[in-house]
Amino acid sequence: MKLRMIAAVSAAALTLTACSSSSDDTKKADAPDATASPAAPVVPTSPLTGLEMRKGRPGNPVFVVKIENTSAGAPQYGLDKADLVLEELVEGGLTRLAAFFYSSIPSKVGHVRSLRTSDIGIAGPVGGQLVASGGAAGAYNKVEKGGITVFSEDAGSPGFSSDPAKYRPYNRLINLKTVAKEAKGSKVKRSYLPFTKAGAAPSAATGKPAQAATVRFSNSTSTSWKLDGEQWVRTNGHAAPGKDFKADTMIVVFARVGDAGYTDPAGNPVPETVFKGEGEAMVFHGGQVDTVTWKKPSLNKALTFTASDGSDYTIDPGKVFIELVPKGAGSVTLG
Repeated sequence: MKLRMIAAVSAAALTLTACSSSSDDTKKADAPDATASPAAPVVPTSPLTGLEMRKGRPGNPVFVVKIENTSAGAPQYGLDKADLVLEELVEGGLTRLAAFFYSSIPSKVGHVRSLRTSDIGIAGPVGGQLVASGGAAGAYNKVEKGGITVFSEDAGSPGFSSDPAKYRPYNRLINLKTVAKEAKGSKVKRSYLPFTKAGAAPSAATGKPAQAATVRFSNSTSTSWKLDGEQWVRTNGHAAPGKDFKADTMIVVFARVGDAGYTDPAGNPVPETVFKGEGEAMVFHGGQVDTVTWKKPSLNKALTFTASDGSDYTIDPGKVFIELVPKGAGSVTLG
């Protein structure tokens, strides 16, 4: 009897020991590793500059404002707040600016002018919502059919006002904060340009030194540039002193120009720059210019670049100015 009791007590002790060991092992397996570091939060980057957006992407869409680019519309307002700017050909050999606003929404931008069918390929890659004073009926319909949302004064959109110092059609201003209250937010699906990823080596410079350049759109219009420190600035722009757009990178894209199919009130044929396909481009960054090949499969796709050796060519994050120059008729002169 005594032996049986000892055996029973021993068995119970073994059982308790086993249970305790199993429980301890479970606790040890479930316990977090004190040495493991938590995953770093993902910081989104701007689709227009490639720069980190520490506060996250804004709720507003990308606005693309059409801005007069002659002395009649001077001074240009709001360009210093833009994330990206593009210059395009319009009728009469003149040009107009398409200024992209995303990270900053100014209350005064202008002077605002009308849209063109070329704007489908310009705004499309980031789902940009166009802000314009108006547009010819044919152009307006094509832009909307191209999937572009338009805020137009002619259509009664809010936020427009008159500059008392100017006269029509060069006196239209827009308060983008007012427009943003009416606009529906949209998710930007892609970056406008192939920006160099964080930690990756920038594309190797393969071109030649450059300190100044003249970009010619037509016999009557050219834009002059110079390197100011590390940024490229216009020397014949129409912004107020100190308020012009300063580009970390300036890109000249040579693209085919066709006929939009209608004329302006003065009877001039309206050109349409076809912002898709491929061709030659020149990338100005720092004191260097590289000649590359650009590709854009469709109007709503992003730009990509290929270096002369066939490798992918990326753009360093920062503010970019794109000169959308007529292939064949346009030119670039260094110095």
